[in-house]
Amino acid sequence: MNDRNPALARLDVLVGRWTVQPRVEGVGPAWTGFAWRHGGRYLEQVVDVDSIPAGTPRAWRENAPFPTYAVIGFDDATDEFTMLYADGRGVHRVYRMTFAGREWRIWREAPGFNQRFVGTVTADEASIDARWERSEDGVTWDLDFGLSYVRQA
Repeated sequence: MNDRNPALARLDVLVGRWTVQPRVEGVGPAWTGFAWRHGGRYLEQVVDVDSIPAGTPRAWRENAPFPTYAVIGFDDATDEFTMLYADGRGVHRVYRMTFAGREWRIWREAPGFNQRFVGTVTADEASIDARWERSEDGVTWDLDFGLSYVRQA
């Protein structure tokens, strides 16, 4: 019996292992892996680093969230995905998410700390150019950091 919602196929492009490079001076790469769980009903994401280089800025080293975990599921009533997120700092968040064409969006609205992510998958599906933004009021947005995903062979 295959009762997987066909909308989940939009996320197939993410499946596999990627190198993730934040565009923050002095910060080295991380890796992320996406894998289907429970018969393809949920997509799991893990992000981690093999090591944090000594030259990494102190603020980044001390606040590094690794490892991070997310479980992504689909809400067929809204045509949106939901991401449950937790990380090595003890942070737990719920995000909403869409994936349409080659555009990947993640966001949350929380008093004093709104976040949004937008990523664009290249036509060959080998990389993703992305950025995280933040806002205290949900109106004025600032770049938190950019990042690039490159699919590992």
